This record gives sequence, structure tokens and C-alpha cells, in this order.
Amino acid sequence: MTETLGARPIHPKNRSLAQIFGTERIWPKASILLCFFVLLPVIGLFWASISTDENIWLHLLNSVLPKYIFNSLILMAGVCLGVTIIGTSTAWLIAMCQFPGRKVFGWMLILPLAMPGYVIAYVYTDFLEYSGPVQNSLRTLFYWTSTQDYWFPEIRSHGGAIILLSLVLYPYVYALARAAFSEQTASLSEAGRMLGQSPMKVFFSVSLPLARPAIVVGVTLSLMETLSDYGTVDYFAIRTLTAGIFDVWFGMENRSGAAQIALVLLAFIILLVWLERTSRRKQKVHNTSRITGEVKFQLKGWRSMAAIICCGIPIVFGFLLPAIILAKYSSYNTHLFKLDDYLKYTGNSVFLAFASAVLCMALGVFIGYSQRLSSHWSVKLSTRFSTIGYAIPGAALAVGLMISFGLINEIIIPVSNSSSFLTSSFFLSGGLVALLFAYTVRFLAISVGSVESGLEKITPNMDMASRTLGNGPFLTLCRIHFPLLRRTLIAGSILVFVDTMKELPATLILRPFNFETLATFVYQYASDELLIECAPAALTIVLAGIFPVILLNAAIDDKK
Repeated sequence: MTETLGARPIHPKNRSLAQIFGTERIWPKASILLCFFVLLPVIGLFWASISTDENIWLHLLNSVLPKYIFNSLILMAGVCLGVTIIGTSTAWLIAMCQFPGRKVFGWMLILPLAMPGYVIAYVYTDFLEYSGPVQNSLRTLFYWTSTQDYWFPEIRSHGGAIILLSLVLYPYVYALARAAFSEQTASLSEAGRMLGQSPMKVFFSVSLPLARPAIVVGVTLSLMETLSDYGTVDYFAIRTLTAGIFDVWFGMENRSGAAQIALVLLAFIILLVWLERTSRRKQKVHNTSRITGEVKFQLKGWRSMAAIICCGIPIVFGFLLPAIILAKYSSYNTHLFKLDDYLKYTGNSVFLAFASAVLCMALGVFIGYSQRLSSHWSVKLSTRFSTIGYAIPGAALAVGLMISFGLINEIIIPVSNSSSFLTSSFFLSGGLVALLFAYTVRFLAISVGSVESGLEKITPNMDMASRTLGNGPFLTLCRIHFPLLRRTLIAGSILVFVDTMKELPATLILRPFNFETLATFVYQYASDELLIECAPAALTIVLAGIFPVILLNAAIDDKK
């Protein structure tokens, strides 16, 4: 007896991938199973937090946890204010006003997104500290001899961290707010102008309320990145929840305490997501017309100069100046540059980034296509859960993954002892497997979102036509959807690739012994005040992030 796939008979002994996934029943079940693997880190955190042998919750609550929470709240409040002001103001100027250099500023304002927070922290600390070029120049110019002769702001402080994180995170708000401002109906602003309102009054009374949902989403993303940051806060000696995970895990060697702090951090993220959803639940705006390249306000004189300064400051201090300093440091002391180490660490980073991009996009296609095939609530719910990893900070994700892998290993090892083909280090023993697993869970949301947006543009009639010709779901995906999704898959892969290149906390925890990436190499050398030695590696990370930033800007322009 033979089974058929389309018009071709297939013998039961020669079951292929096309035959396994040739029916619609297997796709939803496999999608739900994938969701379980994505939730493994969260399950591990909950399991370790309730273990009685290492429970130090009361000790944490009475000692360091309030400090971790307070520092995290201070950073969140400051970054929230900073990204909102910078991102919203620049977005409105670019979308709604005309002034010299507007088009150039439009795409350059997204460039700081390519600058990792820990890299800009290392650069400005070296640039502004007592022995740095700025203070040296001031002492030479004014004949000062010591710090008692003058006052200079301390870069390694809460204020310094807030300013630097705001400079690299405001593009989240800028990108979303700019798209929202560009899509607002022209009639609303024109009504304000006819009533004699100034551009500033139109901004506060009309444009800002309509763009508030997009701004809230951008601020939420920025705050998630703030809570996830480790390199900056560790270098500035600010003990946040993320830094606390490292302190308890490596300093106290207590996995239960680290899991409990990670759960507190995860609770902050869940609260942010809930507040974001709640804030825009009842606000719905339907546009009946769109702006087609028309700019509403012509800025001249001092207003034009103010707009140029407002847009130029974030670009200069958020990208250009740090990039120039890194390039200058890279040209210094070339005899200190170790080409072999640089190529090795670059190869490690590229391998991990490429592998995670392939895994994320493959799973993203599978999950997105499963949802297209089945409208059952369980499939939709599993799809939403599969994207939860992006909201989990890297440190919390790594801790949960280590714990869950350890629990699974406790089951695998007894089985492997009685098996001839399994070893005690089979599969879930950490190292590169755990690292790739963490990257996949962390950035799966990017691939799923890219695939979903691409599939929405493909009419279901094409699926039905393919099925009429005898193609099953798998062959329909390969022959019809893959060619149409090619650009979407490439764009999503690039985003995952760059995010993996920049990822630091999860890599520090999960990497194998004596295995370095560009991110960990820059972190270790810069922490030891050796920025010149690691400047080429830091510059490589920054340059790798420019291309997806250009893609993001192109996507925003397409929405106009």
C-alpha cells in the first residue's frame, strides 16, 4: 500500500520530510510543542525559585533586593523621560516640518540604534574621565592642577547611565512616532492652523495625542532594553536587577537566589507590557486620508536653526562622536592589535549570529505557517507564547535556561548510563547548544513577526490554487510562499544576526570555557580600561548594526 503526496506515489519505507509535513494535522501539534521549548527558561526560573535547599529570598529582601529595585526604577524613570523627549521631538520635526537637512537627519537619527549601550559607555567614560582628553584639555587651558580647582560631572553615575542609554535607545520611540506622525490625516492639523494655532500648539493639542499609542510602544521597548542592559550598569557600578543576577549567581554561587531576582526582573517586564497594552486599549483612531509627501510647517530663521540643533545633537553624541573615537582608537598603537584573536572572536560571533538567524527564521516560518493553516485558539495562543522570549532579559533567560537544562540532564544522565549510544554529556550540557538555544528563544519574536507580516500580504487564493494542483502544505510552502517571502526572510535574518552580535548578558553566562565573542571580548577588555586594544572589535559591532538600521529607515519611508 502506498501513500500519495500530490500526484506522486511514495512508498512507506521512504518517508520524506515532505511526506511528514504533507498533512495539516502535524503543523499545529508541532507548533504547540515548539512553544513548550520556548517556555523552558521561565519554567526553570519558577522551579529554582521554589526550591527549599537554596532559598535565600528573605535574605535578599532584607539586604540587596531593595537597592536593586530602586536603582532599576531610577534608570527606568530617567530613560523614559529621555527617550520620550528626544524621540518624540525629533520624529515630529522630521515628519511634520520642513527645514534644511531634513531628509539627511531623517535617516541619520536612527543610526544610534546600531551603537550598543555598553560600547558607548566605555567610549564616553574613557573620553570624559579625569585622565581623558576633555579634562586634560580643560586643565591645560585654565591652568588647573587638580580636581579641587574645578568641578566636572561624574560620568559613572545614575545620571551618566541615563543620558547614555537614552542616546542609544531613543530610536525606538523615534521610528514608531515618526511613522505615526506621518500617517496622521492632514485635515486635523490644517484645522489647527486655520484656527491660528502655532506649530507647537498643534503638536501638543493634535499630533501628540494621536501618536501616543506608538510613543508608548517605543518607550516600552526602550525600558525593556534598559532593564536588560548589563554592560553599562556593571561598568558604572550601578547595581540593578540584571547586575544582581550576576552578583548572586557568580558571587554567591546561588542559583535559587539568581532565579528569584530574575523572576522579579521578569515581573517588571510583564508589568511594562501590561501597562503598554492597557494605555492604548480604548484608544482607536481611524484615518480617512493620508499625507502624501506634504510637509505642513515651513521653519525659517531661528526656528529652523533650533530644529537643526535638536536633530543634530542626538546624532552627534549618540553615534558620530563615539564612532569617530572608536575609529581613532583603532588607529592607535597598531602593535597592540592582535589580528589572530580578532579574527577568531569575529569568526565565533559570525558563526553564532548566522546559526541563530537560520534557526530563528526556520522556526519562524514553521510557526507563522502553522497559524496560517489552522485558526484554532491553541495555535494562536502558542504563537503568542513563542514570542515571549524577546521580552525576557538576556540574563534572566540564561539563568532559566541553565536551570531547565540541568533538570533535563538529571533525567537524561540515568538513561545514558544504560544506553550504548548516549553519553553523560548528551545534548543539554550547556556550551554552544545552550547558547544557540538562548539566542533562538530570545530573538524568535523577530522572525515570527517578519513571517506573519509577509504571509498577510499573500492572498489565501494562492494556497487554494496550489492545493487544487495536488500540492500539500509543505510543497505549497516551498513552491509558493518561500519565493514570495524571500525579501521578508532576508530582512528578518539580518535583524536577528545583528541582535545576536550585540547580545552580552546571555553570552557571558552560557558561553563555553575559553570561548569569546566580539561582545564578551569588548566587555572584558574595556572593563580592564583597555579600550584601545578592543576598539576594532567594538567598531566591528557598531558597523554590523548599520545595515539593518538602513533597512528600518527604508521601511519607515515606505509607510509614508
